[in-house]
Amino acid sequence: MKGLVYVMLAVGVMALAFWAYGQNHETQQALRRVAQLEREIGQTREQLGIFRAEWAYLNRPDRLRDLVEMNFDRLGLMPLGAAHFGRIEEVAYPPPSPDFGPMAGALDGLEGQGGPAQTGGYP
Repeated sequence: MKGLVYVMLAVGVMALAFWAYGQNHETQQALRRVAQLEREIGQTREQLGIFRAEWAYLNRPDRLRDLVEMNFDRLGLMPLGAAHFGRIEEVAYPPPSPDFGPMAGALDGLEGQGGPAQTGGYP
């Protein structure tokens, strides 16, 4: 009987060792993947910094002004002045819609059935 217990314990220890080896292998793979992703993130951030610097360089006001002056006739641009802007009174705002809150859905079903719109009040 003792021999069977020792054999079972040995098999259990080997099974646990095999499981631990598998977990270690998976962990090592995950760590390699994390390191690879961190390298990619660093490269992407570096590239993004380069793009932002290029964008800032290309959008300098003096450079854009020179480009507009060189291509003024070809593009048919007009100089921007105060007359090109409207006044706030000229903006057509939509009329405000009434806010019935939680009752909005209930009132939709009452139209045409003698609801508040026709009787002037609630029953």
